[in-house]
Amino acid sequence: MKNRLEELRRARGINQEELARALEVSRQTIGSLENGRYNPSILLAFRIARYFGLPIEEIFIYEEESGDEA
Repeated sequence: MKNRLEELRRARGINQEELARALEVSRQTIGSLENGRYNPSILLAFRIARYFGLPIEEIFIYEEESGDEA
């Protein structure tokens, strides 16, 4: 899953530490999210969306892998 977290954070002029404090997570969590090494829990995804005032779908982009059938 891709995300726009770094783009949105930079547009607000805040660093990872400030965002981490606002979301009550570690700076390492923010770094891992931005680098795509970690997918947030649904609760954290909602907190992030609320913080930026955007729908979750405008922050997190789900891309299905080819060949997957639902």
